[in-house]
Amino acid sequence: MLTDNPLRFLSRNETETIEIAKDFAASLRVGDVVALSGELGAGKSVFCRAVMRALGVVDEALPSPTFSIIQEYDAANGIAGEHRRVTHMDWYRLGDADEIEMLGIRDYFQVPWICLIEWAERADGLLSDETIRVHISCVANDMEARLVEITGEKPQN
Repeated sequence: MLTDNPLRFLSRNETETIEIAKDFAASLRVGDVVALSGELGAGKSVFCRAVMRALGVVDEALPSPTFSIIQEYDAANGIAGEHRRVTHMDWYRLGDADEIEMLGIRDYFQVPWICLIEWAERADGLLSDETIRVHISCVANDMEARLVEITGEKPQN
């Protein structure tokens, strides 16, 4: 179901942000693309790591792909018989949509991938209308708090 009204969650600390991300991950299916936005330091990477852990990615480090741009992982917690892979992208250092397109990123927008993209606004035109959008923003007067807003295609459980 496509919704223009975002689901809003107030996180008072990083632990709560991780819990929100875990709950969100339970709704993801292969072929989903998640575009994350928010200012530097808002918690996009924290959110992505929690989603990946909830999806069953067991790699130890799960570094932010700021310099490698794309990281690929196997996900263990799929529906019975479903092969899932997760890609985590960070488009922060990339200049424009043409540069991003040259990386062959569209291959990750389909089965068996679940695609998480930080700084997706760098090439928003490459994303479909079905893209799930997660915006994380800092809350005024509370350095630890974050507002997490989720819009777009929300898979049914």
